[in-house]
Amino acid sequence: MAEITAKLVKDLRDKTGAGMMDCKKALAESGGDMTKAAEWLRQKGIATAEKKSGRTAAEGVIGSYIHTGARVGVLVEVNCETDFVARGELFQELVRNVAMQIAACPNVDYVSTEEIPPEVAEREKAIEMGRDDLAGKKEEMKVKIVEGRIGKRLKELALLEQAFIRDNTITVGEMVKQAAGKTGENIQVRRFSRFTLGEGIEVEKSDFAAEVAAMGKA
Repeated sequence: MAEITAKLVKDLRDKTGAGMMDCKKALAESGGDMTKAAEWLRQKGIATAEKKSGRTAAEGVIGSYIHTGARVGVLVEVNCETDFVARGELFQELVRNVAMQIAACPNVDYVSTEEIPPEVAEREKAIEMGRDDLAGKKEEMKVKIVEGRIGKRLKELALLEQAFIRDNTITVGEMVKQAAGKTGENIQVRRFSRFTLGEGIEVEKSDFAAEVAAMGKA
């Protein structure tokens, strides 16, 4: 298999307009063959989705999902360009899948890594820099290790970076791009809220055994 060089990835990006990570994956899936990689991107709808990403998406729906047992609920806003697409079966299925994904990922707090506030990244960096396994390592090596860990950690917080629960060969972001490619419109997950029954409520716990013992001494 041909080596997947940075130049090869850039050339494919220039040719298709797809994102760098998508181009890298396409080349890996195609054995480094530029033509096959471009076809792979078109089949997935990724190349056309990237070209549409700058267009205004102000239509769409607010979808919901209540997990079995009614202990976890999700509201999510997914946008597209027209009401016609928003009412379509493909778009409605996408919204349901995204809502279910959010319910299944309790540690996800943001739509994308770009939304994560700088202070969150700095806090994670401070935690990683203080880990025992980095003690004694050179500063340059420590910085590189921490950068890698932070990148991984931030992806864990972002919805679009998660492996799709129904097909873990793609991410949620890729699933959205595929839907955009099929509908011919810009599709964006805008925001979401997750509700967990009883979250934030302090429940007073009583020590029944201690109460019984105290009553016996009275």
